Amino acid sequence: MSSNHPTTLLAEITHRCPLHCPYCSNPLEMIRGDGELTTEDWKRVFTQARQLGVLQLGLSGGEPLVRSDVEELATHAHALGLYTTLVTSAVGLTRGRAEKLREAGLEHIQISIQDSDHAVADRIAGMSAVRQKLSAAAIVRELGFAFSINIVLHRANIDRVGEMIELAASLGADRLELANTQYYGWALENRNALMPTRAQVAAAADVAEGAMRRHRGRMQIVYVLPDYHESYPKPCYGGWGKHYLVVAPDGRTLPCHGATHITTLRFDSVRDHALGWIWEESPAFQAFRGEAWMQEPCRTCPRKAIDFGGCRCQAFALTGDATNADPVCTLTPLRTIIDRALQEAEGPPAYRYRHMSLQRERR
Repeated sequence: MSSNHPTTLLAEITHRCPLHCPYCSNPLEMIRGDGELTTEDWKRVFTQARQLGVLQLGLSGGEPLVRSDVEELATHAHALGLYTTLVTSAVGLTRGRAEKLREAGLEHIQISIQDSDHAVADRIAGMSAVRQKLSAAAIVRELGFAFSINIVLHRANIDRVGEMIELAASLGADRLELANTQYYGWALENRNALMPTRAQVAAAADVAEGAMRRHRGRMQIVYVLPDYHESYPKPCYGGWGKHYLVVAPDGRTLPCHGATHITTLRFDSVRDHALGWIWEESPAFQAFRGEAWMQEPCRTCPRKAIDFGGCRCQAFALTGDATNADPVCTLTPLRTIIDRALQEAEGPPAYRYRHMSLQRERR
């Protein structure tokens, strides 16, 4: 039984989305609309999450606004005392819907932006979306939501990180997350086209640090260095099954967003079990708690209490064994996998992406 309580629930209420972003970390086989949890299912999940101690809720996707019940879900979450964020592309975030969400008690909206260059932004998104995003950002500020912007950095846009920071500031964002691409799902399929060079990453980090000083007190800027350029892995969500819950559109419950890629685990669904049982008892949540699962060099490494062996999803994606050390770690011979990918990124850019076919489904 876990001695920890979850504090955050990410509710992926749908995989449907009008965008075709090549860095999407959703599974290659995404869940169709007819496989999604119902409104009542989601409300029951939120109630059980609050009983477990969850304080923060993210309504995410895909694009959550393709569902017509987002306002009802936000109302229920607010009544439970959950601090709720809508994680959106802003496509579909009209004034009418934003006003209803404000009335429902939604506190926070996070909008994704693909680039400061409008033509490149639309090419990355796979549709013309810039005007809608800028209009939605203005509405969010006017209605008084807490407002964040998320920008995923990759080879095609990282050289404009300074311009993107200033764009976020001009839109009135309270917080800007500059999130270098995490290579899961579609992002891993497109890694050769997305991976920035060492010089690009170093230059972007310098620009971000300067902007943090310049905007301090007005806009919080979070710059997440890409895993592949680190010497040690990050302590993914504070460790497997310690603080974080993700419920997929079909009800499968995960300890992190990328866990569906670990095909050696079976993730139980809230359709079959209470959320509390899944958190406390399910084999998937027990799989990488503690240290018994660790192989060398993690088992005897003093860093195991710091980074918990790194990301289990990344270990599985790159080695086929989720009990291996995260290959990002320079203390494991598996680091050669990362070094090889970094070397390949120094070559000519390849801007041909694989796209997911489900994205435009709206049923």
